[in-house]
Amino acid sequence: MIATDLRDHVVTALEDLKGQKILALDVSELTSITDFMILVSGTSNRHVKALVDEVIDTAKKLGDPPRGIEGRESNEWVLVDLGDVVVHVMQQEARDFYDLERLWSEVPADFETHS
Repeated sequence: MIATDLRDHVVTALEDLKGQKILALDVSELTSITDFMILVSGTSNRHVKALVDEVIDTAKKLGDPPRGIEGRESNEWVLVDLGDVVVHVMQQEARDFYDLERLWSEVPADFETHS
């Protein structure tokens, strides 16, 4: 699957489950690890879990299952590695603390919501 299509499907799935502050960054010029990094906030452990489950289900339906998943024990910050797309699903407190947006601030956002 084309990376931009996978990114778009993941963003749509996150929007459908009311993911907050969705930010999709094109990091293809900065790293060979992935093409897109998606950040999204969940309101609670349960919401983070639901968002992660939806990302996994969406990727599987598209024939591109996750290569790795980290952080499911606490559901405070879960990383879902889809290869060309890496998804960070975080509770807002963790997102504020780790401030990944600042680390990648030079990267233009391909997609961003503020809900």
